[in-house]
Amino acid sequence: MKVKDYLPINLIAFIAFGFVMINSAFSQNLNSLYLETSEKIVRRALVDQIGYQMLGELCEIGPRLSGSDQSIKAIHWAKKKMEYLGFDKVWLQPAMVPKWIRGDFESARIVNSKTLNGRALEIAAFGGSVGTDRDGITAEVVSVNNFDELNSIGNSIKGKIVFFNRALDLGETNTFSGYGNAVNQRTQGAIEAAKYGAAAVLVRSVTTKHDKVPHVGVMYYVDSLPKIPSAAIGYQDADFLYEAIRKEPSLKINVRLSCKTFPDVQSYNVIGELIGTEKPNEVIVVGGHFDSWDKGCGAHDDGAGCIQSMEVLDLFNRLNIKPKRTVRCVFFINEENGVRGAIGYANYADTSKEIHYAAIESDRGAFTPRGFYVDADSAVIQKIESWLPYLQKARIEWVRKGGSGVDISFIKNIKAKIGYVPDDQRYMDVHHSANDTFDTVHPRELELGSAAMAILTFLLSEEGIE
Repeated sequence: MKVKDYLPINLIAFIAFGFVMINSAFSQNLNSLYLETSEKIVRRALVDQIGYQMLGELCEIGPRLSGSDQSIKAIHWAKKKMEYLGFDKVWLQPAMVPKWIRGDFESARIVNSKTLNGRALEIAAFGGSVGTDRDGITAEVVSVNNFDELNSIGNSIKGKIVFFNRALDLGETNTFSGYGNAVNQRTQGAIEAAKYGAAAVLVRSVTTKHDKVPHVGVMYYVDSLPKIPSAAIGYQDADFLYEAIRKEPSLKINVRLSCKTFPDVQSYNVIGELIGTEKPNEVIVVGGHFDSWDKGCGAHDDGAGCIQSMEVLDLFNRLNIKPKRTVRCVFFINEENGVRGAIGYANYADTSKEIHYAAIESDRGAFTPRGFYVDADSAVIQKIESWLPYLQKARIEWVRKGGSGVDISFIKNIKAKIGYVPDDQRYMDVHHSANDTFDTVHPRELELGSAAMAILTFLLSEEGIE
């Protein structure tokens, strides 16, 4: 039964009239120019799909690990593209970055088993790992789920390979939370295992996709402990290895890695801007990190974020929007294994006479828009939240307090640091792996992200957040 069946006719009319009046008052508070511009931005992004085309061009270059030849090739591509798009100013900002190369071999196979000799396991070295000699390391394997378990068995792991077996918690609805609760095995595992004399480390891939593809990323050492090889193992092979050593504890595997670290090399942030018509000294940064891991082509992480940032400026040009404040696109180099680009830009921002007004970072993949996290005081957050009627044109559902992004987090004395948040359910399927390819990007999802960032940038420029 319906509620209205029990209400007097005059009361129903009164309630309906109230809703009309509220909606009418709310609509009157909206700026028709902002609504019209927001709609134009979304339509132009979705119809033209220029950002999607540019991402395709970028992905043809291949992976963009800091210090690699492909990274430099991509940097020069980006500079030429910004110039071609007619930005008012384009330049390269130097930064020295690490150079780590995977090399020509990495493998793991079972070599001492009653039934599994020769069985290969899919692995990939973590960024920064030391390698082995050509013969590799052969040892028994010890499985642990966390550092407490590792500490409890202590010196019994000396000379063995430690297998960190904790999976991303699939019960977490936020995949970034699940990732954050498991990733310390990758970043700190070699340090913790080396304390007890381990020979090497394997880590179950931190992913939501249960295939054999290893998911890589940076790992760390400390000078006070031996540096031991560290590698990811694909999810299905992690399951296989766990069952194999449970049934046969004396089983041994051979691990071979040819990765190596070289001296730092010259690289660059890529920067382009549209100069503000009224407040050119107040800068709104939009950006992402231009480096990627050497698996896949970094389509989602973070080619998409960079292209979306560049397309913000291009959408302004296509629609003849002249921002009051300067809008600056920054492709930060070396976020994945050193944040040298972010540090360099932050130093520039700190010493420049410019006022860094706000910054938006996109580094969560090219999926459907959901919201914006804002690192600012409550009044600023409320102001941005009041723009939801415009942002909803690009399917933005919420604005709330939260972290922004690694690269822009280094910028000091700024009114708002903002992180663009698309849907996260598929991101960890591709993150840091050979799955991160252009064909996994849907053009409409990518373009809606560009549009959402462009609308927010437009409002920041025109309306301000004071």
